[in-house]
Amino acid sequence: MLIIFAIVLMLIFGYIAFALFVQNDSLSFGSLFSGLFGLGAMGAAIMINPHYNVWVQGLTGAAELARAEQNRQIRINEAKAKKEAAVFEAEAEIARAHGVAEANKIIADSLGGPEGYLRWRYIEMLQETGGKGRETVYIPTEAGMPILEANRLKSKSLTKEK
Repeated sequence: MLIIFAIVLMLIFGYIAFALFVQNDSLSFGSLFSGLFGLGAMGAAIMINPHYNVWVQGLTGAAELARAEQNRQIRINEAKAKKEAAVFEAEAEIARAHGVAEANKIIADSLGGPEGYLRWRYIEMLQETGGKGRETVYIPTEAGMPILEANRLKSKSLTKEK
């Protein structure tokens, strides 16, 4: 960049020197000074250019380092926010579970214990699913084995198809 600037300066001063030379038909002090100044500016630019490039690269590196640090801070803050959200969600889930457990205990105690509560839940499930095409009912017996009526329904459907 500096070299381009020096070349432009040299061209400007060269043009001035040439204009003065053509105007006076001789090499004057002004044209000589302009030419020498242009050459000096170009030499200075050539000598300064490596230092300028190092300076520019240093600024670029510092900017990239600052950007990387900022991105790291953003990721850290996002992770902290996720952690806090997970803690609050866990606390809410625990509170919900305590509420459900307390409600189940109250209902079970009012129905005569866990067996009465399970029987009530079974009846409630039958009421919720009643009329929705549910034809098979499992009835608990003394041995703990349900009576299955699936074969009866299967045999009815086979007789209807024939």
